[in-house]
Amino acid sequence: MAVFARSVAAAILLLSMTTFGFAANKVIIILDASGSMWAQIDGKPKLEIARESLRTVLQSVPADDEIGFMAYGHREKGSCDDIQLIVPPQPGSASAITDAADSLKFLGKTPLTAAVKQAAEALKYTEDKATVVLITDGLETCGGDPCALGKELKASGVDFTADVVGFGLTADEGKQIACLAENTGGKYIQASDEKALQEALVETVKAPAPAPEPAPAPAPAPEKPEFNFLPTALLAEGGDPVTDGNAWEVYKAKTDGTRGDNVTTEYGAYKTNLEPGDYIIVARDGEAKVEQKVKIEAGQVYKPLFILNAGTLIIHPRPSQGADVVDGAVVVIDYPGADMPATYYGTTKAVLPAGDQKVTVTIGQGVVAETIALAAGKTVEKDMIAGVGHVVANAYYAAGGDKADGSGIGFKIVKAKKKIDGTRDEVVYAYGPDSKFDLPPDDYVLIATVDLAVVEQPFTVKVGEFQDVKIAMNAGVLAITAPGASKIEIFETKKDINGNRKSLGYAYDQKYQAAIPAGDYVVVSEKSDNSSKEGTVTVKVGERSEVTVQ
Repeated sequence: MAVFARSVAAAILLLSMTTFGFAANKVIIILDASGSMWAQIDGKPKLEIARESLRTVLQSVPADDEIGFMAYGHREKGSCDDIQLIVPPQPGSASAITDAADSLKFLGKTPLTAAVKQAAEALKYTEDKATVVLITDGLETCGGDPCALGKELKASGVDFTADVVGFGLTADEGKQIACLAENTGGKYIQASDEKALQEALVETVKAPAPAPEPAPAPAPAPEKPEFNFLPTALLAEGGDPVTDGNAWEVYKAKTDGTRGDNVTTEYGAYKTNLEPGDYIIVARDGEAKVEQKVKIEAGQVYKPLFILNAGTLIIHPRPSQGADVVDGAVVVIDYPGADMPATYYGTTKAVLPAGDQKVTVTIGQGVVAETIALAAGKTVEKDMIAGVGHVVANAYYAAGGDKADGSGIGFKIVKAKKKIDGTRDEVVYAYGPDSKFDLPPDDYVLIATVDLAVVEQPFTVKVGEFQDVKIAMNAGVLAITAPGASKIEIFETKKDINGNRKSLGYAYDQKYQAAIPAGDYVVVSEKSDNSSKEGTVTVKVGERSEVTVQ
């Protein structure tokens, strides 16, 4: 790692000797701030090597050399327009450049061709001698043609040179951008090859020194700030700025200091120009929020800091230890200062005010609750186990026969243990075939209903186990046709002591079909004139019986 860092430093120093120390012209250093700079070499990110190399080399550059600093890919992901001249060419800019490099975020694409073109234009290359030093660890990703640009800049410039440092590129990759330097009369240096760097350094040192350059021009006057309000939100004091998923609410402040009209709501990193006046600013991230009163005065720039005093809680709800997360699991978090608990589903990642978080996870009928301490700026991630078994229930007309899959199918689950009055606690119910239940470990009774047939079946649930409960209804299907009838009713054949038969089901129609326990039945059809007819029918297990009454 040390050898590689020295190689990069040597490459930049080489360019400083060929352009800064001898020529003393205006120079802009372009640093690749794309996301690939997070890649590591010998355990150290390339971006750190580049920062340290810049700091080392710039300390040895004469103070009167006018050096500028440009970067690309440091503000937006996926943007080919993210190019910024951060430090204009000026004497004594070494400290400003190193500070700028240290504050960069490396996250974007690699528009190196456009960046070199903008740097050349900033140096007025068609009027004055100009040099650009490009440090890149990747190839063009925004459709530019570096080779063609080199020819264009050389042809239209007074005395333009581009030197390119291939930072960790392979030899084949280097060939694709070396033409940018070669077409302008500059040098391409492979920073990953220490021997080649040393040879290039020796060759350059032996080159004759150019004539002294005139004194540098005075530094340009400071530009008027583009924005007057640049707030920063932190989860905890000393933490990194929050720039993703957060929100900013801007309100006019009333004379009594309370919120007035909403001016705007913005998201992520935020900077703007606010008209002079009194405001209330609310910073939010997840369930955490904090507000400040801000007085904006003309000509002033405000950079308030908002400390959310919050952390991040990640919950993985699982039915049993080692099982997959249940996406439909309900996660309720009663966090400090909440008007009402927040509800999430499945894997939950929430930013919450620091303090004790009362978390309840529900999967089916299984419930687990826990109080989790969350400190500001910290992340707590954990599994919460509801402790249930999974049950799928189906009804069959006969054991091993056809599955009941029509309407009128219902399942009710009750506790197996009866209360002192002989009743059982109802747990849950569902309708239709393949009804699913997540139940805590216990003994239960499944009550299955298919139209007029009702059967009970006990079963036991263990945590983490899957059960396919199949219940045989010992029933068939009775299909009745009664032309001209206004009502069809099914009775048991046996009469009670008073001579009455028990009614099992009816329909106000000329046709009636229902699943019914196997047995003998009487079917009565009634017409609108109160006349009636009856017939008998026998229903067999797993079979269809049809009868016409007229």
